[in-house]
Amino acid sequence: MDFNPIDLVLHLDTYLTLLVSNYGAWIYAILFLVIFCETGLVVTPFLPGDSLLFIAGAICASGGMDPWLLGGLLLLAAVSGDSTNYVIGRTLGKRLFSNPNSKLFRRDYLDQTHAFYERHGGKTVTLARFLPIVRTFAPFVAGMAYMPYLRFLAFSVVGSIAWVGGLVTLGFFFGNVPFIKQNLSLMIIGIIAFSLVPMAIGVIRHKLSRNAKAQTSER
Repeated sequence: MDFNPIDLVLHLDTYLTLLVSNYGAWIYAILFLVIFCETGLVVTPFLPGDSLLFIAGAICASGGMDPWLLGGLLLLAAVSGDSTNYVIGRTLGKRLFSNPNSKLFRRDYLDQTHAFYERHGGKTVTLARFLPIVRTFAPFVAGMAYMPYLRFLAFSVVGSIAWVGGLVTLGFFFGNVPFIKQNLSLMIIGIIAFSLVPMAIGVIRHKLSRNAKAQTSER
């Protein structure tokens, strides 16, 4: 099987099973690193998150990994990744807006972000856990907007528990159901598509709202 990113996503069960067989206990460190990077580094939003947790849960059910150890480590990876991303956004984010003449990094964008997190910060950080790509950028923006860290951490922990616990549990109980196992590639695509639905709805609503405001201002 040739390796490529699409092949990795669609045949994640095969790759993960091989990693468990070849690396033994090191698989926990590998999965910890993947989840940490997906949530902690702005440059790696492409890493598989939802599908990886589901498949890992299924492998736990077959005895390949300890579900409690896995869940605890991946929860730690998710929370520490969030916090790392938050710190990066808080310490480096504002430098992107240091040039007042920048057309891309406008100061008013930062002010709007800060106001948005003041109103919806907790809900945003928690729900972002279930949105691919968004969950990678949400902690960075929260740090850049100077959301109080303890408040951010509380919502990050709640979202991480629901995300890691929910998907690993679903994989544990349903990942080895014959129908699901025989159609796992379709299930992975479904998980990814379902995760993207809220983000797509948000984009559509934003565009409709912006068009409505533009039409109102023209009158």
